[in-house]
Amino acid sequence: MDLRYQSGFGNYFTTEARPGAVPEVMNNPQRGPLGLYAEQINGQAFTALPHENVRTWFYRILPSVKHGRYERIDSGLIRSTPFAEVDTPPDQLRWDPFPIPSKPTDFIQGLITIAGNGDLGARTGNAIHLYLCNTSMGDRAFYNADGDLLIVPQQGKLLISTEMGRLSLEPQEIAVIPRGIKFKVDLDNGPARGYICENFGEHFQLPYRGPIGANGLANTRDFLTPEAWFEDSARA
Repeated sequence: MDLRYQSGFGNYFTTEARPGAVPEVMNNPQRGPLGLYAEQINGQAFTALPHENVRTWFYRILPSVKHGRYERIDSGLIRSTPFAEVDTPPDQLRWDPFPIPSKPTDFIQGLITIAGNGDLGARTGNAIHLYLCNTSMGDRAFYNADGDLLIVPQQGKLLISTEMGRLSLEPQEIAVIPRGIKFKVDLDNGPARGYICENFGEHFQLPYRGPIGANGLANTRDFLTPEAWFEDSARA
């Protein structure tokens, strides 16, 4: 599959799935190019300082208000704050790898929460999840308003389709999906298993290098952002 990316982390990008889809002079024209609808997703509150404000302008075939009603799904083994169901033991803990499910299980159905802290209502803390799946999500999509997701695959290759584009993810790579972005996960090469860090606080940032020097850890150019892609399909 021919997937296209732009390199960088925290950069400002402009990408078109079809030439002429992005207006050149303004963000929100009364009549969008190619008959598209302009929409903005805010990464922070509108009162944030200019240098802290992050946002994404989309030009869509249909506006988000046409997506229909959301459906609540069973929480399964994924949890959010407060993490108060089990007292935290003081002992060292470890566990064997969780087995891949025997019945059909997609990425969302196979989420299991292992640990967490903080309070998502106060935008503090994080949660650690596992994912175990043997089936693609297909026509299903997922929306997480609680935190950014950092996905670390341990087994299997994932094809992640988001509102911003598609990306391929396999072991020895990581992916970050910002809070509020709809996405689905399909399997590219058999069952998959891995880890997720859900961050309830500020958006992920590259770490400060400090005394280890200018060339340590990750560089912005080591990260790829998918180029624009769309799917013109209406499914119930």
